[in-house]
Amino acid sequence: MNVHDTLFWFFSLAMLLCGVLVISSRNPVTSAMFLVALFVFMAGLFVLLEAFFLAAIQVLVYAGAVMVLFLFVIMLLNIKEAERRHFRWLGVIGGVIVAGAFAWELAIILRRPVESLNPGKTDFGGGLEAVVKPLFANYMLPFEVTALLLLVAMIGVVLLSKKELK
Repeated sequence: MNVHDTLFWFFSLAMLLCGVLVISSRNPVTSAMFLVALFVFMAGLFVLLEAFFLAAIQVLVYAGAVMVLFLFVIMLLNIKEAERRHFRWLGVIGGVIVAGAFAWELAIILRRPVESLNPGKTDFGGGLEAVVKPLFANYMLPFEVTALLLLVAMIGVVLLSKKELK
């Protein structure tokens, strides 16, 4: 096992652990912080795939901007201790069923032999040009509409959080 494989297993297991901690944490702010850690470990996987631009976007956009909005909403809601999370057996049973389905699918996938890539050839195009060129050539209108929706949502959150002045 080389360094690449070791880092892959480290990032993968750390993401799995952070995902479990996001779900099992009782405090919503702690859950959000574990989600930030999960995004950082996911960026590490993008670095291993040599998709450096996607790794940077993962950290800047998701771990930075989106999580700040999540924390703002969590603090805006002001969830009381008694109302935070209740233990529900139906949710546990559903989670066990979904985890069993994922384990079954993983077993099917792992039965097939793994084909390795040629050392000099990479099939991954995570560079800046491979991401930006289609974005601004083919998907400019949806990109701008999404930016406009995020701006409207941000203005709405500011107006909702503003206290009434007398």
